[in-house]
Amino acid sequence: MRGAVVGVLMVVSAALTACAGPYQYYGGTGLHDATAAEVAGGWESVEGTRVVLREDGSAVLESLDGQDFDFEDGWRLSGTGTWRLADRDGGQVVRLALTSRTRVEQRTSVPVADPSAAEPPSTYSWSFSVDRDQRDELVLFFMYGDPDIGNMYVMSREPGA
Repeated sequence: MRGAVVGVLMVVSAALTACAGPYQYYGGTGLHDATAAEVAGGWESVEGTRVVLREDGSAVLESLDGQDFDFEDGWRLSGTGTWRLADRDGGQVVRLALTSRTRVEQRTSVPVADPSAAEPPSTYSWSFSVDRDQRDELVLFFMYGDPDIGNMYVMSREPGA
């Protein structure tokens, strides 16, 4: 009987994890030593994305793509908002909230979807994981798209920032 129970548990476990991609169960970077002062400043990514995290907790966003499956919609948001550095068991994250949208654009690498599709959000929240690169410099990133692929949207410090 015990062997049958173990066998059933193995089959159920295999079925539940069969589609588990690289980051479906992502636990974080394990980084806990970054400070808000170190995170504050200018950050950039592909296709003109720029985020400025001010020391007072305010933020300016330019052409920031959606996180997770929202990335596939191809919209990019600009505006102002707030940010904070949070510490959780798996590591630190930057919580970024767009509170006032000033512009919406379509990512150039994505054709415009169905014109009757819903309007991109007027407010939005991101959760950037905080890590260090090989030079011990901070990087911010979030995962996007299909969880089985494990795509990372990486923000690097602006030159001279």
